[in-house]
Amino acid sequence: MTSRDEAADLVAALGEAAGTAPRVRPLDRRLAVDENSVERGLASLVLTVVELLRQLMERQALRRVDLGDLDDDQVERVGATLMALEEQMTRLREYFGLAPEDLNLDLGPLGPLLPTD
Repeated sequence: MTSRDEAADLVAALGEAAGTAPRVRPLDRRLAVDENSVERGLASLVLTVVELLRQLMERQALRRVDLGDLDDDQVERVGATLMALEEQMTRLREYFGLAPEDLNLDLGPLGPLLPTD
């Protein structure tokens, strides 16, 4: 028996005519999304990645300041840049209607992606 015959037998055994479109089930309806939710979800994902990188850069900058690797001018520029980035993140979150908690993905047993301090 060929795989095509096996598939036809399986469809017949399940009580559906071969070649018909699958039925729409309640789960399929719940997966239907509108344009706004897709945009908000994508914005949430992108802003989560940007927030993670911002926090990592901030920690690295603080380490370098503590080690004395940066002169006063560099410290000032890094601080101003990080503050501007944080302000822009706040504006973008407000634009898309997201709270800071919305950007913190739950990684299950690993805990939250972003620190909650």
